[in-house]
Amino acid sequence: MTTVDIDTTRRDRGIAAYARIFGVPEQELPAAMAARVGPVFAEEVLSSAGGPAWSHAGLTDRDHSVAIVTALVAQGVSGERLSAHLRLAVANGLDPDTLTALMVLLANYLGYAHASAAMETVREITAEVS
Repeated sequence: MTTVDIDTTRRDRGIAAYARIFGVPEQELPAAMAARVGPVFAEEVLSSAGGPAWSHAGLTDRDHSVAIVTALVAQGVSGERLSAHLRLAVANGLDPDTLTALMVLLANYLGYAHASAAMETVREITAEVS
């Protein structure tokens, strides 16, 4: 397999991952991502998402959701970026009680400001899917 083949396969896996996260058809994802963050950054993001972190057999989709939600809350990320990942977390098996428990845990380790803001979004998202 050549470097070009590896890069294409990695990019394709990244497209599939982000299409699943954002609920966008795979064929529309590259343009949607480029419109959001610009074409150069979009290509980097797609290649990165197709790497071993997303395809490693030791991490389930649920594990990915816990890690990503935790990272976003730690950084104080809110809005659609957090909402999209919380929707994906619900789809990956994290129910409202589990997400609440995660926010309580994060409040103790990260502080209440970030965790309580995220908890408001958790409540909004879980109300949508209930």
